[in-house]
Amino acid sequence: MSPASPARVAVLLRGVNVGRAKRIAMADFAALLRDVGLTDVRTLLNSGNGIGTWAGRPDSLATIVSGAMQDAVGFTCDVVVRTEEHLDAVLARDPLGAVASNPSWYLVTFLGSAPDAEALARFEALDLSPDDVVLDGLELYAWMPNGVNESPTGKALARGVLGVTWTGRNWTTVTKLRDLMRQE
Repeated sequence: MSPASPARVAVLLRGVNVGRAKRIAMADFAALLRDVGLTDVRTLLNSGNGIGTWAGRPDSLATIVSGAMQDAVGFTCDVVVRTEEHLDAVLARDPLGAVASNPSWYLVTFLGSAPDAEALARFEALDLSPDDVVLDGLELYAWMPNGVNESPTGKALARGVLGVTWTGRNWTTVTKLRDLMRQE
């Protein structure tokens, strides 16, 4: 198998810097990303958003970063990686843009892998109203008109109903990540 071409990637951590547990300074996160082989590393906000250039296979990076987190800071968390091209496609699809009037309450949940049929059936059987939800490939788009904290979709994800690793970002953050990836 030939080596992968270098690609711009977003490395997204789940659940860091939310409460007192699982804390990592973004300078330390950037250093960790450089240590595992990313170049041109930058971070966005304080919620575990890193970007950089990765010369390896993008699908291997989440496992590498998760292991490095355990070694460097003593905890691990869900890690999801997306290429710049993938983020472009996520933003282009925008299936709920016509109804999502507040980008802070329009969430894209990035799945680490596809849920199995049983998990999908459980998820589809849930009453998630008033949220509007579209599962498209490895992304779950959700318009949460009552806010993220009151969202039945967010609560279902937190319970692990899909049975896969995941992390969510609001529309504003997804757009900023993609824009930051385009800067040299």
